[in-house]
Amino acid sequence: MDHLRAKLDAQGADYAIIRHEKPIRSAREGAAFFGIEPGQTAPTLIGVTTEGCFALIVPGDCGPIDWDLLKPVLGAETVQMASPAEAETATGSRVGDISLIQAGLPVVLHRGLFRYEAVYGGTGVSGSTLRIRPEDLERAVKVAGYLE
Repeated sequence: MDHLRAKLDAQGADYAIIRHEKPIRSAREGAAFFGIEPGQTAPTLIGVTTEGCFALIVPGDCGPIDWDLLKPVLGAETVQMASPAEAETATGSRVGDISLIQAGLPVVLHRGLFRYEAVYGGTGVSGSTLRIRPEDLERAVKVAGYLE
């Protein structure tokens, strides 16, 4: 987690790492725990194309993901959700703990994140959550594209 802090500090990001004992496994749980709207929760999903893995960060209220919509965004013929094992290999974290800040993975950001002053998502470590401004998140990752 020191690497995460160092990266965000170097960029002058407005963020906080919030520790909690209870794991947060859904947008509803996160919204209730932090007293925020479900859309402010920002799960990081890992997808796979023929080129490799990528991260997709969405607002917690966006509903089911149509992975086919990502084909033109990524310029890929096939796009699908990664298996839990593929996601862990790509990120070093278990599903449910995957960090918003992905080093080395291209990231697709859902534009719905930008309607909030701050969004809440994983740090890569169980029992902690990153609160960050969407604009700072955008600067901290390798943006491959945007999803409406």
